[in-house]
Amino acid sequence: GIYQHLLYCYVKFILSKYPFKTTPVFCDRLTGNEPLSILPLTVESEEAVGKTHYKLCDRLKLERKQRRMCRRDPGVAETLMEAISMSALECQYQFRFERWNCTLDGRFRSNLLKRGFKETAFLYAISSAGLTHAMAKACSAGRMERCTCDEAPDLENRKAWQWGGCGDNLKYSNKFVKEFLSKKSNKDLRARMDLHNTNVGMKVIKAGVETTCKCHGVSGSCTVQTCWRQLSPFHEIGKQLKQRYETSLKVGSITNEAAGEGDINPARMQPSLAPSDQIPRTTDLIHTDDSPSFCRISKYSLGTSGRKCYKDKNCESICCGRGYNTQSRVVTKPCQCQVRWCCYVECKQCTQREEVYTCKD
Repeated sequence: GIYQHLLYCYVKFILSKYPFKTTPVFCDRLTGNEPLSILPLTVESEEAVGKTHYKLCDRLKLERKQRRMCRRDPGVAETLMEAISMSALECQYQFRFERWNCTLDGRFRSNLLKRGFKETAFLYAISSAGLTHAMAKACSAGRMERCTCDEAPDLENRKAWQWGGCGDNLKYSNKFVKEFLSKKSNKDLRARMDLHNTNVGMKVIKAGVETTCKCHGVSGSCTVQTCWRQLSPFHEIGKQLKQRYETSLKVGSITNEAAGEGDINPARMQPSLAPSDQIPRTTDLIHTDDSPSFCRISKYSLGTSGRKCYKDKNCESICCGRGYNTQSRVVTKPCQCQVRWCCYVECKQCTQREEVYTCKD
C-alpha cells in the first residue's frame, strides 16, 4: 500500500545520496545474536500486503515478543524495514574505505556475529540507532497509530514558548526499542556486551536531539516562538558511531573470564587505544576479541583481492601491502552544467581518461 510506496521512494533517495551501489536490504532478525541480519528486499503484491500487516511481520522472522509488538501497530513492520535498510546503507558508507566494508552476506555475517569483534559492536549500535531514529520519525510523520508528535513537556522556560510544529517522538521511540530489543537474560559477558553496545546506539541518537524554533510577532520581533525537537540526520549518527568504533575498548570479565561471568572491566587493553586502567563509559563501544585482518578470504569476509582503492589514500592499507593493479579507461561525464530559465539544467558531455586501482591477489 502507501507505506510500501513511501519506503520504496525512501530507499531510492538514500541510494542516490550514497557513492556506491548496493541492493536494498531489510531485517531478518533484528535482535538476539543477529543484528542487521539481512535478506534481499522483495515486495509482495499490493493486494497481499493490503489485506493485513501480519504477513509482513511474519516475513521478518521475529521472536515471539517482537512479532506481537510488530502486529499491534500497522506501521511497525514498515518502520523495521526502513530502519534496517538505513542502517545497512550507513554501515557500508562509513566503511567504504576500510578493509572490512560492512560485509553482510550469508556465512560471513553469521560467523562475524558469533565473535565479539569491534565490527560486531558497531553492528549492534548502528542497528539500535537505526530503529530508534526510524521509529521517532515514523511517529512525527503520522505513520504510527500508537504515537504522534513529541509534546516535549520538559522544555525550560515553558511560559516563553508556544509549542508548535511536529517534533520527533524520541520518548516513545526509546521506550519501544528498549522493550523490542530486551533479552530475558544478560548474565554472561557476551550478552552484556551486546546490550551495552545496543544502548550506545540509542544514547548517540538522544545526544543529537536539537530544538528548532521559529519566531512570530510584528516584524519578526520574536515575541512568541514556535519550537519543536528534531533528531540529527542519520548520516551524522553514523559518523559518530564510526568514531566510537575507532576507539572501541577491549574488555574482559573481573571474576571468571573463561566462563564469561562477572562484571565488565578493561582487560588486555591495546596501548594505542587506552591505558590499562580506563573504565568504559556508557557511550564507549566495547569488544572482547581482536579483529581479524580481513586481508584474505576467510569465514569473516571475502578479503580485499580485487577491491577498488584510491591511490595515495587507502591502497596501501586495503591491499595489505600486496600492491595494486592500475587500469586506464575513458569515461564520459556531464560537465560545464548551467541552470536555464525555466527550469532545467543544461550540461555538456566531457570525455576524460581516469585511472582505476584494484588490489592484487
